[in-house]
Formats: sequence, C-alpha cells, structure tokens
Amino acid sequence: MTSPSAAPQQPPPGLTVGGYELLARLGEGGMGVVHLARRPGGPRVALKVLRPHIVGDDEARRRLEREVGSLSRIRSRWVAEIVDADPWGPIPYVATRYVPGLSLHELVAEEGPVAGEDLWWLARCLAEGVASVHAAGVLHRDVKPSNVLMEGRTPILIDFGLARVADDPRLTHTGWLLGTPGYLAPEILHGQDATAASDVHSWGATVAYAGTGGPPFGRGPSMAVMDRVRRGEHQVEGLPPGLHELVTAALDPDPRRRPTLAALLARLDDRGPAPVAPAPVSHDEFTLPLALAAAAHEPTTPLGDGPPPTAGHAPVSELRPATRLITDAWEEEPYDPVWPPEQKVPAAERARRLSVLLAAAFAAGAAVTAFPWVALGVLLLLCWLLRSASLAATATGDRRRLRGVKWYDPVIYLVGAPWHVVRALPGTLMLALWSLGLALAAALLCYATAASTSTTLWATGLAFAASLWLGPGGSRVRSPLRRVVNPLAADSGAWVTAILVLVVVGSFLSYLASQSGPTWTPADGAPLSSLHLP
Repeated sequence: MTSPSAAPQQPPPGLTVGGYELLARLGEGGMGVVHLARRPGGPRVALKVLRPHIVGDDEARRRLEREVGSLSRIRSRWVAEIVDADPWGPIPYVATRYVPGLSLHELVAEEGPVAGEDLWWLARCLAEGVASVHAAGVLHRDVKPSNVLMEGRTPILIDFGLARVADDPRLTHTGWLLGTPGYLAPEILHGQDATAASDVHSWGATVAYAGTGGPPFGRGPSMAVMDRVRRGEHQVEGLPPGLHELVTAALDPDPRRRPTLAALLARLDDRGPAPVAPAPVSHDEFTLPLALAAAAHEPTTPLGDGPPPTAGHAPVSELRPATRLITDAWEEEPYDPVWPPEQKVPAAERARRLSVLLAAAFAAGAAVTAFPWVALGVLLLLCWLLRSASLAATATGDRRRLRGVKWYDPVIYLVGAPWHVVRALPGTLMLALWSLGLALAAALLCYATAASTSTTLWATGLAFAASLWLGPGGSRVRSPLRRVVNPLAADSGAWVTAILVLVVVGSFLSYLASQSGPTWTPADGAPLSSLHLP
C-alpha cells in the first residue's frame, strides 16, 4: 500500500495502457498498481495493472484472470462491477466502474459515526451487496471500511483484489494471510478456509465501525488485534437496539452460530423497505479525486463527481465510470493516538485556525511588552506543561498498542503525569534556550535600528512565542494546542469569540505598556539599566 501521507504521483503525460491514458496513480498493492485513467472521449475508469516484475509470471496472470471471472459474474447495484479487462495483454489490466465519494473509513474519520436511519440503511445496503457477491459463487474476503465507498449515504462495495470463486481450491496459499486483521473472521486467522460466514463476520465489523466510530476489535499491532478477534472481544456499545444484537451475532467467534445473510436481510427488512438504487446522472466532468489522500489512515480513495451506480450490469466491453481495485498485500489497521492527526479541512477553516494562532501571537507579544519577565516565565511554564501532557498521551497510546483501549487508561494517565513532567524538562530546556537565543537576536536587530523599547519588547515576545511553536521539540507544543485551536476554528461562533478575547487582551496589555511602560517585576528595572554605557 502507498503511505496515506504520501503525495499522489502523476504518471508521465500521454502514457497509455490498453488504450487508456493514465491520469494519476490512486494506490498500489502487493500485486498491482491502480491508475485513474480514461480513453479519449470516454468516462473515467480505474485501471489495476500488474507490477512490471511479475508481468511475465503466468501464475500472476492466471490469478488476475480468475479475479476477472469472479467480478464479471456479480450483478448488484451495491457493488462496483468490472467494465473492461485484458489479463493476457502486454500489460494486463482490469478496469472497474468509478464510484465517487469518500470511503466509509474517511467519512467516519471526518464526520463521526453514522447514526439513526442512515446506519440502518448502510447495514441493509452492505448486506445486500455481500449477498449478491455470494449469489455469484464469490467470496469477497476483504469487507472493511476502506472497501466501502459512500455516495452520499449509500454504500458501494468495492475492491475485489482478494475475492475468490467459492469452489476454487486455491482459496489460500500456504503461509499467506491476506486481508486486514481487524476485519478478518477468526476462522481465517486459525488457518481455515473462508466461507460465507467469514464475510458475515466482516460485515458485522464494518457496520460496528460505522456506528461506533472505531474498529470493534481495537487498534494496535496485528497480533494483539488478531488475539482479540479470535477470542471475540469486541466493543460495539453505542449501536442502536436491534442492530446491536445483529452485529453481536455476526461477530460470534464460532461461524456456526452466526446468522446467515438471508437471516440478516430478513431482520433488516423489518426496519423498512429494501434499499432503492440511486438515480443515475450523466455528468462526468473530470476532477482529480485525490483531495483527501493525505489525511486518511487507510488506502487512497477517489473523490470527485461522477455517475452513481445503476441497477444494471454493463458488459465488459462497455466502458462506464470505474472505481479502484487494489490491495493484495497485508494492511495493518492504523493506530489512532490520543490526539489524532489532522484531517483535510476546507481552506476557510484553515484560515480561521491561522487567525487564532496569529491573534495568540499578538497577545503573547503584548504580554511581553507589558510584563517582560512574567510573560516569558508564563510562556515557558505553559510550554513545559504542554510537552508533559503530550508525553503522557504518547505513553497512553503505546499501552493501547499492546493491549487495546481500557477503562482505566485515564487513571494511568493521571498517575503517570508527574513522571512525564520530569521527562519533559530536558526537552523544554533545550527548546527554551533555542527560543531565548532567537528572541535575543530579534532584540539586537531592533536595537540596531534604534527601535523604541516597546517595539523591541513586542518583537522579542513574538519571536520567542514563534520559536516555542516551531523550534526543536515544538511538535509536542503544537499537538495539544491544536486540540484547542482546531475545534474553535471549526465553529464560527467559538472562533469569533476566541479572536475577540485574544485581541482585547492583547490591546489592553499594549495600552498598559504605552501608558506606564514595561513592568520589569520581579526585577527592579530594565536589563543593563545600572550600566552607564556611552
């Protein structure tokens, strides 16, 4: 897999495969690379091509041919179908229908858990999609949030890189484990063959993720997650009554006790009418579907405008918009730290975040202008506490990697806080020395230009605050502060309030400094004031 933070790569202009022009690389797996592509005048498709070093491997081509045979037999409005393929061409490829929208993983990470009727709708549509796969004699084997694209509130099942015909004796290869541990059924982890019940288990784990906002078997190293899967230790609290019971039954470690898809659909149908496929649209204006590629902790999913799925199934020779078809390699579920990484946000919200930081820098400069020693001491103390909290959060995250989330994590966080305060001291001192040096440099520049005392102190305070933010080890200052700034910027009312408070405080301190000059408490006067310099 490509790293989630890696920038999407542009192929050389004019490069084609099977008559398709490659527009951008969307992702890659152990067996192939996926490109956004289109033929002249045609709609967008996603081409999965074999890697160059295995193109000459007949077994790899036969495996791709089996995938094509599996996909071409599937008929479902909730599954992205194959639209073109050439397993035995000079560069073998498979093209699938393009489905615009975020993956379920990205949607939940950005907007939170799916709730209410939308969650029941997702569970019903996804179950029908898996059932249609089984009706074609195919096992998906990799149902998970990153393999479910969301068109509005409608889920479309994608990525059959691990699908196999149910009666194919080559379901697995000796020593191989294909899939994502948190969404694989326990029998597969025990080395047994996959069955329809295995996809039911993956359906339950995916619905649980959608409804709770987190993997039902926790996060961390593969072995820890797999151990919880084998023992059936899942967290599905928060799911609505009725669906909670269905998901719990689907996640039973014993496949014989899991409900069949027919039974699941019957129970889900009791909630209302069966899902109806969205109406098709003809607009297919090309846009690069890569805007959120850097923020997700799972494989890149295409974004953009394009036609939603239809109830029919186009022949292989007929091109229609296509979605990616990737992942043949092991993918470990990413770990969510206590302070999670930033997601992509709109430009307006990023501007509001920057404005809050600038207002805070203005207030810090004004504080140093009015009360130089006190303000510098407060900034250093705040830096020390923020770094201590960040170290404590990292330690909590490390424990969760080993044995998952526990109810007593906050207690351990608080008990260990004094030790992390001590641990943070050396790094804080190094950052303080760096920042004081740059602040002194700013003061000397102001002295060289004959700036006033107030201007010199304001520039010194601003340089000191900026150095604490950007200096060595400043990431442990930025991370917790962003947990305060980002929510403020996300809410327009809170953002306006924060800006007003910071500007008013900074203006008041500037006014005090302009009226009575800086207060050098606890010192008796300004530095070097006792020296009689020429």
